[in-house]
Amino acid sequence: MKLTYEPVIGLEIHAELLTNSKMFCGCSADYGSAPEPNTNICPTCTGLPGAMPVVNKKAMELAALVGLALNCSINKHNTFARKNYYYPDLPKGYQISQYELPIAEKGWLEVDAPSSPTLLPEGEGSSPLSLRERVRVRVRRVHIEEDTAKLSHEKNYALVDFNRAGVPLLEIVSEPDMRSVEAALDYATKVRAILRYLGVNSGDMEKGVLRFEANISVRPVGSDEFRTRTEIKNLNSFRALARASQYEIERQIKIYEEGGTVIQETLGWDDVRGVTTSQRSKEEAHDYRYFPEPDLPPLQLSDAWIESIRSQLPELPEAKTSRFISDFGLTPSEARFLTSERTLADYFESVVAKSKSPAKTIHSWIAGEFMRYLNDSGLSIDDVTLAPQALAKLIDMVTDKTIGASAGKTVLTELFKNGGDPAQIVKEKNLLQMTDVNAIQEIVTKILNDNPKEVDEYNAGKETLFQWFMGQVARATKGKADPNVAKELMVKGLEERKNRR
Repeated sequence: MKLTYEPVIGLEIHAELLTNSKMFCGCSADYGSAPEPNTNICPTCTGLPGAMPVVNKKAMELAALVGLALNCSINKHNTFARKNYYYPDLPKGYQISQYELPIAEKGWLEVDAPSSPTLLPEGEGSSPLSLRERVRVRVRRVHIEEDTAKLSHEKNYALVDFNRAGVPLLEIVSEPDMRSVEAALDYATKVRAILRYLGVNSGDMEKGVLRFEANISVRPVGSDEFRTRTEIKNLNSFRALARASQYEIERQIKIYEEGGTVIQETLGWDDVRGVTTSQRSKEEAHDYRYFPEPDLPPLQLSDAWIESIRSQLPELPEAKTSRFISDFGLTPSEARFLTSERTLADYFESVVAKSKSPAKTIHSWIAGEFMRYLNDSGLSIDDVTLAPQALAKLIDMVTDKTIGASAGKTVLTELFKNGGDPAQIVKEKNLLQMTDVNAIQEIVTKILNDNPKEVDEYNAGKETLFQWFMGQVARATKGKADPNVAKELMVKGLEERKNRR
């Protein structure tokens, strides 16, 4: 009988904070706009002797905001420490971070996970995902530190750019509460959404401003032991997180099945080959020789300050999803799509407020033609200049049958490209829907009379021809015939010809 295994997963999420200046100096935190490498620097962020750090107040406010959004307790007394290790991208030879007393800790976030997420050895696959359950993932700590410089590796040397060194970096550390890759993905997705809702991080993983590190071990199902874990560093996409985690789970299962031992180590992810690679033996806290940062006094946060930060919390994705379901009659999947981005949720609500059409109809337009245009154009919701009022007016014109759905798509494209008033575009392009029953009847009759062969084939059982007939109506009316009227008349006409046989 084969043993079944379950993964034990914890995530560390590193998020650069959207501040104007770096964490401990006045250099710009917008290192991406620096004209050249090593130009956005000063003695403090390059670790020159005698330079003194000063805490970025805005960064602490954003860190506390994230902690509160993740249901954490804010430590009114928190400190900075020196995390000592040598690497070329660390200018001081140590990193200023928080260790024993972080700004926030003991939080939680609920995620969706498969109800039976066990994995089988020898690649037999995972359990079905049809049954899902809510799982609470504990957030161990939220602490702030400084980002490192950027290394570029060439054939036989490496280049260092210190423009990024010292940028405020938030680290969100979960407990090892996730038992499937799906749960880890949902957790990471929800944390990213929260960071974007709060406006503290752009969520642009391609630029490296948000990075994941997965701590993974496996154990027999039913066991409560914590076996040796490995850490996969610097995963900069959800796809990389999923593939790397799945590979590492299967690798460890295979080792145990063959009687081997998993070694605690830090791993990299080779996305091209689809494998994890060893980087170094995994460090423990004592390896970093943490000690209090002597140049920065402990921070004392008042209750009034904490409450002032709490008052800045917006409606977060989970709460907004629940409200969209109850207020607008949307399904959970529809609501989750609309609340995945704060900008998208706000845009949807603005259209609803200006429209007479049902909220579900508006969702259909936004999830359908609206998003299709953005995807085809390589745009994001943040790039949209189409006014919600204009989209609401267009949707209402389709809903009240002033124009057909096909004409609505034409108008939407024009609005995206050139703006304008939907009613004026309809008038200029002669897109008003044809609703005159007699006029549509004449067109239907002519099509049936001109195509006796197709009529006979349809009535003989080739029902797929019905769409062809409807296509002929659309072509003859340039898509302006009321589809419901045309369909009714076409069905009636075909039936009459069938009865004549």
